[in-house]
Amino acid sequence: MAENEPKKIVVRGANVHNLKNINVDVPLHQIVGIAGVSGSGKSSLALGVLYAEGSRRYLESLSTYTRRRMTGAAKAKVDEVLYVPAALALHQRPGIPGIRSTFGTGTELLNSLRLMYSRLASHRCPNGHYVPPTLKVAAEQEILCPECGAKVQAPSAEELAFNSQGACPNCGGTGSVRTVDIDSLVPDDSISIDDGAVAPWNSLMWSLMTDVCREMGVRTDVPFRELTEREKDIVYHGPAEKKHILYKAKKSNQAGELDFTYYNAIYTVENALAKVKDEKGMKRVEKFLKEEVCPACGGSRLSEAARAPRLRGIGLDEACKMTLGELVDWVAGVPDSLPEEMRPMAEAICESFQTVARRLMDLGLSYLSLDRVASTLSTGERQRMQLARAVRNRTTGVLYVLDEPSIGLHPSNIQGLNAVMHDLVADGNSVLLVDHDTQILSESDWIIEMGPEAGAGGGYVIAQGDIPQIIANPDSMIGPFLARKADMRVREQARAEEKFDFGTLHLSTDAIHTVKPLEVDIPKGRLTVVTGVSGSGKTTMVLESLIPGLEASLQGATLPAHVKQISAEGIAHVKLIDASPIGINVRSTVATYANVHDELRKIYAKTPDAKEAGYKAGDFSYNTGKLRCPVCDGTGQISLDVQFLPDVDVPCPECNGSRYGKEAWQIGYETKQGAKYSLPQLMDMDVNTALEAAAEWKVVRQRLQVLKNLGLGYLTLGEETPSLSGGEAQRLKLASEMGKGQADSVFVFDEPTIGLHPLDVQTLLGVFQALVDQGATVLVIEHDLDVIRNADYVIDMGPGGGAAGGRVVAVGTPKQIAANKDSITGKYI
Repeated sequence: MAENEPKKIVVRGANVHNLKNINVDVPLHQIVGIAGVSGSGKSSLALGVLYAEGSRRYLESLSTYTRRRMTGAAKAKVDEVLYVPAALALHQRPGIPGIRSTFGTGTELLNSLRLMYSRLASHRCPNGHYVPPTLKVAAEQEILCPECGAKVQAPSAEELAFNSQGACPNCGGTGSVRTVDIDSLVPDDSISIDDGAVAPWNSLMWSLMTDVCREMGVRTDVPFRELTEREKDIVYHGPAEKKHILYKAKKSNQAGELDFTYYNAIYTVENALAKVKDEKGMKRVEKFLKEEVCPACGGSRLSEAARAPRLRGIGLDEACKMTLGELVDWVAGVPDSLPEEMRPMAEAICESFQTVARRLMDLGLSYLSLDRVASTLSTGERQRMQLARAVRNRTTGVLYVLDEPSIGLHPSNIQGLNAVMHDLVADGNSVLLVDHDTQILSESDWIIEMGPEAGAGGGYVIAQGDIPQIIANPDSMIGPFLARKADMRVREQARAEEKFDFGTLHLSTDAIHTVKPLEVDIPKGRLTVVTGVSGSGKTTMVLESLIPGLEASLQGATLPAHVKQISAEGIAHVKLIDASPIGINVRSTVATYANVHDELRKIYAKTPDAKEAGYKAGDFSYNTGKLRCPVCDGTGQISLDVQFLPDVDVPCPECNGSRYGKEAWQIGYETKQGAKYSLPQLMDMDVNTALEAAAEWKVVRQRLQVLKNLGLGYLTLGEETPSLSGGEAQRLKLASEMGKGQADSVFVFDEPTIGLHPLDVQTLLGVFQALVDQGATVLVIEHDLDVIRNADYVIDMGPGGGAAGGRVVAVGTPKQIAANKDSITGKYI
């Protein structure tokens, strides 16, 4: 059987996205890396062909009844795929979990822990006595308290779940409660109540509450700050008394009298919150609310009964507060803390916990606690949770497609990831790895390189082989980087003594999360990179402290509670350029986002063809104009309901995906060279081609040139922005910022090398240099060693993650960081 078993997946005639009818063999039971510049067709091959066919065929083996309840994949555009195993994909950007998800629930470690507390703990009798651990719980026998004889009801694992029966009744298992923020009720105490000082009475209540308040004995015609404490107390907490008032209608000027009950400012908000029915209503109320830790459960989310059982002297809530590293040691001691007859059962339960926990520890997540809210985790942390969940079952014969698993990983964390991939292969699986990081690509047994360019110029296999073959292949673009022969120093760095010549931003904070109090200096007008292992505090320092602090300082608002001081002389703008998707639907395109489409509509409205037909600029809009395709309504695609199979989105048969009706194709612009293009034709061009076609249109040409300089020349003008990768989205967001004076601006980039080939990283460094040349202060959170090596200044956080980190370990030039023995990052520079 071993001799006859297929050794490779055979792909013939693949045409997904920009793939050019490619034929390729993908070895099985190995780590296969897929490399190539951004947009070259890597994900199209890995996810669009291999994963799509692997998962579709597996689902098709199930009954129709089962398939109806599962989201399947449409058939890939490929002539033939042979010997593809059932496939699992770990996507580049796992979804952001909701408020009810924690690190414990997401990894399912909490399931094992709840089982321990249900079956192995000391339980409490109704009179408050604790019964020693006993096998009777698992045997579902009657248990009587040895002290008072009362019957003891041991909780099931479900009764210890905060998403179920074990939820704190006060917060509903969320760990936090929304209360009225008194500071928000009177935002400006220099004005009187008559002039609208009490904000909720203006937006959530009838305006005549002012008249009722006057009858309650409060002066409403003096500045609020001049009221006595008693008067203020009536405004905030006054009783619901009925008062007889005279009132005058604002619009009609008619007077009247009526009896009306007094609603104090706090009750006004609470009443409005209780009646909220939709998002719009919530928006009106939420500005008067603040979120606080639930006082009943202390943020543990658990009811008093769920916190009662004791194992090794502590409750479930206390166990969830430990870091994973501490919890692993604690769980190891559980069996020996129990009576002899309970130990076999305890060892089985604890082993199920330790198996998953060890994998997460290998992936560098030992610093996270089980009660950590999952939505506060970084992309890299969420991705490693996903990876650990996928590999814990020790399956065999599965194709694992890992889409950029190096995202968010410090070079020291990648070693653990490499070990996981080798374990998967050792278990008889195949690993397909889409990545750019040479540290992880170097682990591949075989590499398939896509290219040579992005977009229309890509989609070919330009090189394949093992690492030595790729390095020796002159056509390979990743080869020089794998061989470490490529020079990545692409910008002139400021000398150590010149770093702060343009000024300093200073941040001073108290402790928050696991980050200790900080004093940080950032040089103005330079490229500064913030580094450190996962969980070391980079995100907290930059995104939760520096940015909110700068924004509050610029608006004259109160600084966040943990930010003691921020000095940013000469700074007027702070701009976060992150990798979140642009737009939420197919109507947002590269051309609309880059402000090119509006210009094109004006140009085409001035053509003789358009004037003759009576078309205005608005008619050329594919969202609302007359010339949009009548069948797909300007979206370029239609969704087909195929009953038992998943819905299939296909290009609109009327406009072939162009979004425009037939009439739009008749309106042409004739260039001086004699070429004639319609707007639909232009929208189908990539930026590089459109630049030539738009040579006569100054504004359009300038905006397209910016996109080309940002390394986005391969994107088509009509491409949907929600489908862009994180790195592409980041660079597109920068388009409107390029070429302006930026001396008063701070630009913050959160891991901008996500999805970037080393050659694209060189382009990105050129973008940073262009911003610095315009006077901008550029701050980058990054793990990529090539970006770090090009920085003017590095702030290294650590030394470890979680409680072992949260300090500034080293600052200085890349050379100074490399020479610092305390810096883990320094070892890799």
